[in-house]
Amino acid sequence: MSVAHREPSTADRVSETGKVHRDLRLDACRGLALWFIFIDHVPDNSLAWLTLRNYGFSDTSEVFVFISGYTCMLAYGGALPTQGWATTVVRALRRAWEIYAAFLVLLLAYAALVWAVGGGTRFVDETNTGFFFREPGPTLLHVAMLQFAPVNTDILLTFAILHICFPIVLFAMMSSATLTLALSFVVYMMVQLFSWQVPAWPSGELYFNPFAWQFLFVIGAWYGFVGTRSLRPILDSRTLLVAALAYLAFSLFMALSWEFKVLESLIPSAVSGLIYPIYKSHLAPVRLLHFLALALVVSRLAPPEWRGPIRPLMTAMIRCGENSLSIYCLGVLLAFLGQVILADVASGFAMQCAISVVGIAMMIAVATLLTWESQLDRRGPRLF
Repeated sequence: MSVAHREPSTADRVSETGKVHRDLRLDACRGLALWFIFIDHVPDNSLAWLTLRNYGFSDTSEVFVFISGYTCMLAYGGALPTQGWATTVVRALRRAWEIYAAFLVLLLAYAALVWAVGGGTRFVDETNTGFFFREPGPTLLHVAMLQFAPVNTDILLTFAILHICFPIVLFAMMSSATLTLALSFVVYMMVQLFSWQVPAWPSGELYFNPFAWQFLFVIGAWYGFVGTRSLRPILDSRTLLVAALAYLAFSLFMALSWEFKVLESLIPSAVSGLIYPIYKSHLAPVRLLHFLALALVVSRLAPPEWRGPIRPLMTAMIRCGENSLSIYCLGVLLAFLGQVILADVASGFAMQCAISVVGIAMMIAVATLLTWESQLDRRGPRLF
């Protein structure tokens, strides 16, 4: 998007001179995460061995939530001195509405696609869309109330809630960043100790528990506000880098033990009792630490710019990351179509590779088209 005609809603930083600087590594990480999510969402996809979730405690969900908090602070917190509270709050809530609207449109398209493919009987359990066809009235009501979501769409519920609450986070952060982070940690610990949760319909809780995942969101916002300055001497420490690499190696060994039983026998029972169970819904502490260690290593080792043969690949990632909401929704639908193809056409490794490659290519093409369209867009009077 051109800087003059878009909100700095991704990896933008507003400097004291008023210029907007953009760390494209954030968009690249988000774009790669979108590819990994698509691959993981295709059931029984052998290429899932290439994604993050098989090599540590955390996965791409943590990437999205942290970057979302970080970029929210850069976009809205950076613009607050010049635009004021009223405009900043309206912009933040408008983004929450965009996520909510995208969630509703995705649900409509998802249910229509399931019906078109399976007639309301096939794939309804795998996609958790059966309620749409059996109880459409109550289902639509609870969808509107952010209490129900089909498979692979639930993270959008938590994102909508986090963005609705962001003005409160921003106000608290401006008052005391340290106190805000501490209060967020207390809420997170209430989830770990007392299982605080947000109920879902018809039973259970929201899969991405907002009380837990808000802590990673607030960490991202805090880092974007004061962390980049106050933590720089610590983050540049070679000792911390070695500790992060050691924890990543430990996490890798534990993750591989889930697939290879010979490794599982080497793990002391005391260690297993200390780290299990690892609840993704509650953002288990070992998952949080794994992501933070991974983020530290990537920030230290990844260059701010890419040149040479790798640059086209980075550009493709950045395009997807720039349009993350739209591309995520597209990826959910493409993953379901991939599931149908594997079930009804062929399920071999060649077909899994073809589905993954074609799906990612379509995501890149759509993301490139969206960026091109946004560069041409000139906002004028709305006629309707």
